[in-house]
Amino acid sequence: MAYIDHIKVIEIEKQITNDISFLGRLYKAKKSDFQTISVDHSLVDGYLADGWEINGKPLRTKTKLKKSKSHSKKFEDDIWCQMYELGYRNLNIDENLYLYYNNDEKKQIDVLAINEETALIIECKSSEKLKKAPSYKDEFELLAQRINGFKKTLQQIYGRDIKVKYIFATRNLRIESDGEDVKRLDSTNSFLYNNNTFNYLNSLIKNYKGVAFYQFLGLIFKNELINKEKIEIPAVKGDMGTKTYYMFSIEPELLLKMGFILHRTKVNESEFPTYQRLLVPKRLPSITKFIDEGGYFPNSIIINFSNKKHKTYFESSNKLSSSNSCFGTLKIPNSYGIAYIIDGQHRVYGYANSKYKTTNTIPVVAFDNLDTSEQLKIFMDINENQKAVSPSLRLDLEEDLYWDSDRADSRIKALRSSIIKELSNNQNSPLFEKISVGEDKSILAFKPFSNALSACDLLPKAKGNQFTDDAHTYSLYNVSNHDHAKEMVRCKKRIFELLTKCYDFVEQNYSDLFYDEKSFIFSNRGTYAYICLIDSINKFLTDTKELTKEENEKIRFEKIKPYLDSLFNFIRDEISEDEKNAQLSLLGSGADTKWLRFFQSIVHKKHKEYLPTELIDWNERQDEQLQNKGRSLGIDIEKKMKSIVLNKMEIIYGDNWELEINSIKRECLNRAEQEKEKYYKEGLGTKEIHWTEMFNINDYKTIIEKYWNKKPEIPPTGFTTFESDFSIDIGDGKGSKAKALKWISFFNSYRNLWAHEGTKEKRLNKDEVDFIEKIYSHFYS
Repeated sequence: MAYIDHIKVIEIEKQITNDISFLGRLYKAKKSDFQTISVDHSLVDGYLADGWEINGKPLRTKTKLKKSKSHSKKFEDDIWCQMYELGYRNLNIDENLYLYYNNDEKKQIDVLAINEETALIIECKSSEKLKKAPSYKDEFELLAQRINGFKKTLQQIYGRDIKVKYIFATRNLRIESDGEDVKRLDSTNSFLYNNNTFNYLNSLIKNYKGVAFYQFLGLIFKNELINKEKIEIPAVKGDMGTKTYYMFSIEPELLLKMGFILHRTKVNESEFPTYQRLLVPKRLPSITKFIDEGGYFPNSIIINFSNKKHKTYFESSNKLSSSNSCFGTLKIPNSYGIAYIIDGQHRVYGYANSKYKTTNTIPVVAFDNLDTSEQLKIFMDINENQKAVSPSLRLDLEEDLYWDSDRADSRIKALRSSIIKELSNNQNSPLFEKISVGEDKSILAFKPFSNALSACDLLPKAKGNQFTDDAHTYSLYNVSNHDHAKEMVRCKKRIFELLTKCYDFVEQNYSDLFYDEKSFIFSNRGTYAYICLIDSINKFLTDTKELTKEENEKIRFEKIKPYLDSLFNFIRDEISEDEKNAQLSLLGSGADTKWLRFFQSIVHKKHKEYLPTELIDWNERQDEQLQNKGRSLGIDIEKKMKSIVLNKMEIIYGDNWELEINSIKRECLNRAEQEKEKYYKEGLGTKEIHWTEMFNINDYKTIIEKYWNKKPEIPPTGFTTFESDFSIDIGDGKGSKAKALKWISFFNSYRNLWAHEGTKEKRLNKDEVDFIEKIYSHFYS
């Protein structure tokens, strides 16, 4: 008996087409950002008043008009176009398709896509801007009943047991991954198709072109049976350590259907870990051409069967007495996405457009139920010495590589990586989809977040299994908790919540700054500065006993908020255009630190009690009067050292003093020649430079150490040794030559600070100038 009557079947069929020519024209129209119509000339004014625009020259009796699509219409058309690009050629013609889920009740369907094996029913919900989704409780509570009816309707129309999948597609709607709506959706075996999915499919279509369809099927029908008949393949079974593996050959088309690649993208975030990069687009056509011209790959594809619901079975035929291996028949469930391709994705997908995809067979090594971390280890081992694993991917993979490490410092690396990915992948985060993670490229880079969390003390610092003292005082990680797995999850949640609140505060209260094209916050330089500022304020509030390590993140944020408020008020209302441009023009590796000091300075102006030691140090290094004092004293000290050293050597050795230090003299002559050459090449003419002008501090130190207690045969009245003139106690006493001369190393390092004018952040602070003044008083008192 028919599920719905014949008239209703006709009603549905009128809204679906498989006309290739018509679909092509429809695709072109849906791909456009505009709706287009042609109307009688007499009606044009009415349409113009309603927001339409004239589209080209008027025709004889009609005028062509266009109008930007609404965001909801554009989203529906984008989804329709993706289905077309994936190869579906039975599609609804517009939004007026209604599917019956019993003989009397029907529901409007946004997109319906059908091929020989599958039917996709897609409901589209969107928002112009990213926001939290409303509850879909009423809609989802009826979903199971409706899907069951939709299946019966489609099976009646197409006369076969077609696989039906309901897809709930969203754009710019945050739906909590562990919320009730997702649970209701999962209970019906439906698929949530969000921004991540859409972007991932776009990259698949761009990079994989026609073969994207296979990965798409594995994504939405993962571990679901294509049919109940198992694929039976002759195979050899072996053991490697505690792992079982199979060796066999299989047609590429079968492997394309059952294989799935764990691309490092947000859409696969439920898989742990993911590790593959997207394919290099240029490689696929060349691989296909190579295959079609008779080429072959002698090395095996490496996969892992990971379907616990539909398992593989090996039926042994025989076992040779001389080997632990045995051969027989491997029975594989005919299921989508049952086998993760660990290595060989280019080779597998190179076959997708080859004329040999159904007739060739390719060698495969298949493991059975490998732990996901073991899959990652195999992948990393294979690519250890290849350029394939980029530094950015390695940074992303730290979570998976080190989460269960025995070393504390490695686990903190994993925790840092995990927090950043949560900020990017969690739809409740203001940074959702704004950080480049794995193969997902976005506005903000991964590395500045990693650098910031490495520099600050929100996460503990460790060496081996030893945490620093600051880790006990400031970090949101309880270093005394020896249940590492539990503490990692707890700390991740705490830091994610704190940073989410801090970024959400900017987005909600200073949206003009958050979305500014030249943003102090929403930029790679600003990332480091903002996160480190949050950490700096947190440390200040901890030191002043306003916060404790155990304080919850809601209270912690409320305490930090007034300081952030002062920062953003200044940037929005008080900063001068010149100061803004000066900061925004800062480039290079030190720009992020300069921005942090700039942020700290702003907060200090409004909150005088907030004055971190690193800001004091920074301000001192910007003090020109202090720099001039240190430089002047230092120059005089160096002159004094030269005078004493050369005079004393001449007194001790007379006319032979130059020969005594001839090795140093040769170095000085070489430096003099280089200096003259530089002077000449810069267009300054010729210049005579005496070799004694080219001494450096280390030369003096070498002479002083070598001739420490040396005296002439008949010392003149008042003669003193190098030991007497150059021994200075800087706090460690003068008990040995090394201690007595320790000051020279410090002085030399400080000399380098005033000798390099270009880097203000590396100039002198007050303590360093005080040290130089102490050395000066030794020589000039």
